Amino acid sequence: MGTIRVMVSTPLEAEHVERIRREAPDGVEVHYEPDLLPPARYVADHDGVDDFQHTPEQATRWAEYLRDADVLFDFPRGFKHPHEWAPNVRWIQTTSAGVGQTVARLGIKPGEMYITTASGVHARPLTEFVFMVLLMVVKEYDRLRDDKAARRWVRFCSDELSGKTLAIVGPGRIGREVARMARCLDMNVVATARDCRPERAAEIGVDRLYERSEMHTMLASADAVVLCAPHTPDTENIMDHAAFDALQPGVVFINIGRGQLVDEAALLDKLTDGTIRFAGLDVFRTEPLPADSPFWDLPNVLINPHSASTSTRENGRIVDIFLHNLHCYVEGRYDDMQNLLDIERMY
Repeated sequence: MGTIRVMVSTPLEAEHVERIRREAPDGVEVHYEPDLLPPARYVADHDGVDDFQHTPEQATRWAEYLRDADVLFDFPRGFKHPHEWAPNVRWIQTTSAGVGQTVARLGIKPGEMYITTASGVHARPLTEFVFMVLLMVVKEYDRLRDDKAARRWVRFCSDELSGKTLAIVGPGRIGREVARMARCLDMNVVATARDCRPERAAEIGVDRLYERSEMHTMLASADAVVLCAPHTPDTENIMDHAAFDALQPGVVFINIGRGQLVDEAALLDKLTDGTIRFAGLDVFRTEPLPADSPFWDLPNVLINPHSASTSTRENGRIVDIFLHNLHCYVEGRYDDMQNLLDIERMY
């Protein structure tokens, strides 16, 4: 294939860049110019500060790097169709799992290039967020916090997760990790999926799989619902008014998927009428969440600024995937690349 030029196009810690250089196959050049990238705001920040602008000299260098790149580590900021700026690019390794909508927005068509995702990288931190929320509810964190502030010693009886039914909408890698952790806590685990073959429930690790047409029946049985499906035309507003109406009173609702999966007006109704006891929300239809959003004022809502998936180990895990895929790419073993995006299905 000749020399393959890899361009790291979003912020990445130096130790990970050096690892890529150290472990890359022969014939691979890795280009990383941190002064051309916006400074990161935190570990594993793939966007950087909002007000970053190139100088004219930097803009020229940036365009030259893009023009020479064969492989991109992530979508650069402000990208249009990759071939408008990087005509030689044949593969992009992304730093997110849910990139289907981004790929569609950029106009990338099937067969134009390989897109590999970070699917699986965020399963553990997202699962930890889910169970932080669930344990906050059943162990009555709000009561403990308020009693401590009031220096009040009042004994009480709390609930437990054992025996509760957890419903998962979207049992992909994240959903399967949520199910695994729930089983460790002796919860009953159910899920809805496109593929409901009898043997698949055991493969996913749930007690029962429901067809999409049976989703409302599943929701009615749940003590807690975790939404972790990708955003596709099929899942847009999957939690609509009818879905929320199916919930039993006192349910806990957690969204770690995408805001577009939820009718937020219906969610607000169920939060204010008490049907939903508590919601842990990592994602919203509009991000950043506007300051005048009513979600900020609800005491039974925990807001995470789309950060439940981000951990100090994230970039190391993404580099693991990238290095595996880089060897496959150089050797022409494209079918062996991990996390290849199905551009038509959007995941």
